[in-house]
This record gives sequence, C-alpha cells and structure tokens, in this order.
Amino acid sequence: MKLAFSSNAYMHFSIEDTIRKIAELGYSGIEVLADVPHAWPSFLLEERKQSIRDQLGEHGLQIANVNAFMMNAVGDPRQPYWHPGWTDPDPHYRAIRREHTIRALEMAKEIGAPNLTTEPGGLLTDEQTWAEGADLFYEELMPCIEVAERVGVALLIEPEPELLIEKFDQYLEFVERIDSPIVGLNFDIGHAYCVGEDPQDWVEKMAPHTKHYHFEDIADTRVHKHLIPGHGAVDFAATLQAIDATGYDGWITVELYPYIDNPDDAAREARDYLTAVMATLGIDVE
Repeated sequence: MKLAFSSNAYMHFSIEDTIRKIAELGYSGIEVLADVPHAWPSFLLEERKQSIRDQLGEHGLQIANVNAFMMNAVGDPRQPYWHPGWTDPDPHYRAIRREHTIRALEMAKEIGAPNLTTEPGGLLTDEQTWAEGADLFYEELMPCIEVAERVGVALLIEPEPELLIEKFDQYLEFVERIDSPIVGLNFDIGHAYCVGEDPQDWVEKMAPHTKHYHFEDIADTRVHKHLIPGHGAVDFAATLQAIDATGYDGWITVELYPYIDNPDDAAREARDYLTAVMATLGIDVE
C-alpha cells in the first residue's frame, strides 16, 4: 500500500511548499486540493500546472488523488467547504459544481492524477426526497462522467455524513444506474464510522468499487470531526487487515484538514502511527 497526505491541511502554504513538506515527512504521495490556495482549476494557468509537475518530480512525489470536494473559492455563506452542491434546488448553483468538476477532471489529467473525488450529491432541503436528490445528482453528474471517460481520470464519489449519500448501501443503490467503470468509490473510513458503519465490516463488500481510501480517526461519539489516527476510536488494525485481505495495493490518503495551524506535526504523527500498525500486520508500505 502507498501512503499520501492531503494538501487541504496546508491551507496556509503554497502548493509548491506543500509538496516539499509532505515529501520531507516521508510520504510517497499527495492529494492535491482543487481549490484555493493550491489548484483552483478555473484560474490555474499553464505556468502553475508546470510548477506543480516540476515540484512533484523534484521531490519524488506522486499524486494519489485530486480533491474536488471542497470549494472554498466560491465562498458560499451557507457552508464554505462543500456548497454549492449537486442537489441544490437552484440549477445555477448546481452548474457551478458541475463545471468545477469538469475543469478539475481536465486539470487532473494535465498534472498526472489517476482519480478525483467529489461530494456524494449534496445537502437535501426539507422539501427534497432522497429519490429527487438522487435524480438531480445523476443528471448533473452524467456530463462529468463523459469528461472523465475522455480524459481517463476516475471519478470517485465520497459518502459523507449528512449529505445525500451517507452510507454504502445508498452508494450502491445510486451507482446501479451508472454504466461506466470510470465511476468508483472513495472509501473514507472516518465517514463510515460516523454513520455507524465500522469500516472493517464494509471493506470486502465495497472492494469492487473502491479505488482510493481516506484515513482519519473519529472520536467514540462518532461526531464528524477528523482526528489524527490513534486519537479516536476507529480500529485501524482491523481496517488495514481487511483492506490487505482484498489485495488492495493502491493509495491511502490521510486527510486532516482541521490541523491547518500545525499540519507538519499532524502529518508526521499520522504517518508514524499508521506505519507502525502496518508493520505489526506485516503490510508493506511504499
């Protein structure tokens, strides 16, 4: 397995400095945030893309994933991280999410990323049923799937507490209508734990869909707040053992965006903890 760290913990640093720091901390990969201040696709000039490629090469770092979930650049007052959403009743807001995703897919191809993660629908209003939200998500996602197939970048849906697709059975129900191998699952173990689905119990079932993992810890309250692995109640040994049993040899990205005031220490502690657990289980870490 390969360990990466998400750049969304380095919001106070340029993407170039972030690449250098993550490499120096011993990670072999980085998840690039398709958002300010790192790689907001709508105004990322070719010079900036080349700078990212150059820094990756200089520091021997690979891109594990592009995070197109967060949209701080829009500055939506309702929720700055993941609004506008796929299921927003206003088609103009949905268009912002759709066009951002299309641009992010094209950017991902240009900087050498294998896949991209997006939100699982959006926050439903009191007037929307789940089926209505799923229909909107499907309609808006289809043009993005066409782009993903054209550029060869996997489009991964990431279940999230409180959004349209929270649980794995909901994901499976939704993707039944999509006939494309380019669509897959970003399995976030903390999100699963938050909604009462202990990740080790779902790894095998979801393995045919899983193309990337997010790791973070969650307190035993199951409240959605990302913690450094080892600080909460997620059973990392059982989860890693289950993942290893599926033969997965891809990327695990540690996502610790709440630690923007001290990302280096959070990234270092997370890597030390996870590599120690993996060593105990006999799992090789690239």
